[in-house]
Amino acid sequence: MGHIKEPKGVDFVIASDPLTDKARQEISEFIRNYKNNVTNKKAKSTTVTKQRKLVDA
Repeated sequence: MGHIKEPKGVDFVIASDPLTDKARQEISEFIRNYKNNVTNKKAKSTTVTKQRKLVDA
């Protein structure tokens, strides 16, 4: 993908609509769930690795 230059005399303005309270809440909930799932998976994988090392020893 290349870089698109602005033509002389033209300004590209990118503005998004402000988030509603409902949308902000849904995004926050999604991020919270994602973080919880990622940390849970990491915790499980380290526990299994430690158990395997103990069994192999």
